[in-house]
Amino acid sequence: MPKGKLTFDYEHCKGCGLCVTFCPVHILYQDKNAMNSQGYNLIRITDEDKCIACATCALMCPDSIITVEVRK
Repeated sequence: MPKGKLTFDYEHCKGCGLCVTFCPVHILYQDKNAMNSQGYNLIRITDEDKCIACATCALMCPDSIITVEVRK
């Protein structure tokens, strides 16, 4: 199964949490201790090695701030 590398454009993230809700492997969470310059909580990854590169997080993001790269 492919692995993914996620990158986030944190300054444009509005912290809606849709990516967290729809991640099928449950590796994303909202970091309540870190915010962008607009005051929104950042999304963090618990274990990037468990990412399956499905891109569901990127598809669900209304602001298109997530990039998923497939790695081998």
